[in-house]
Amino acid sequence: MVGTEVVPPSLDRQTGVESKDVVISPETGVSARLYRRIGETRKKLPLLVYFHGGGFCVDTASSPRYHRYLNSLVAEANVVAVSVDYRRAPEYPVPVAYDDSWDVLQWVASHVGGKGPDEWLKNQLVDFGRVVFAGDSAGATIAHHMGLRVGAEGLSGVKLQGIVLVHPYFWGKEPIGGEVAEAEKKAKVDALWRFTFPATSGCDDPNINPATDPKLGSLGCGKVLVCVAEEDLLRDRGLYYRELLENSEWGGVVEVMETPGEGHVFHLDNPDGENAVAMLDRIVSFINWREP
Repeated sequence: MVGTEVVPPSLDRQTGVESKDVVISPETGVSARLYRRIGETRKKLPLLVYFHGGGFCVDTASSPRYHRYLNSLVAEANVVAVSVDYRRAPEYPVPVAYDDSWDVLQWVASHVGGKGPDEWLKNQLVDFGRVVFAGDSAGATIAHHMGLRVGAEGLSGVKLQGIVLVHPYFWGKEPIGGEVAEAEKKAKVDALWRFTFPATSGCDDPNINPATDPKLGSLGCGKVLVCVAEEDLLRDRGLYYRELLENSEWGGVVEVMETPGEGHVFHLDNPDGENAVAMLDRIVSFINWREP
């Protein structure tokens, strides 16, 4: 079974990052893994909220490759991070992952002004005016939808500065770009979406296809970074997302980073590779950008 291995939170001596698990909702069991660099108390740090991938049905915040990646990202960006552990399909079909993620964001916002239950977030180490959402694959899809919800409903005391979408899992009924020549692969992705969301209206459901979402222009941040990979079946959807945002009423700035010769979430499988390091550096720069 893919994505079932887990590792405990720890002090990672290679990166100097410590982590811990917190239960957000005792009723649902939704939790998060928090990360911070040890000994960092001199200044307020940006807050990164990360949503793991796995097609809505595999992997968790405690999967070894996500734990390793968050350690590296937190160390390089010098941020406090909340890695969301939402419930997964098929036991909990989409949109449960979206609802769980929003619950975690509400919990995060409860710490504004030194309040809330968790010492790492309420001890004035976090700058809630510099919050970034990020995720890969299905996690990028969740990050996008959380950005839409922030734009529509707000998140009290929190300023969403930007969103990072790594190889986002967007889809659609009609094939585009390279999907045209990959009918078999497209059929598998179609089936995966229906497996994780049996009640869906199909692959043009706004939950997976931003082109059909009338709320697209309400994205609640001013900057988006979209990372795509040349050999990834989802590449063209990421590029199309940029076009959709630029032609919407949103009015923000979209950046795109394309990695040649790589496939879907390559950075998790080969985190020390040259291309993975380059993408990490780009994401770190995006997170640490300050509005003039």
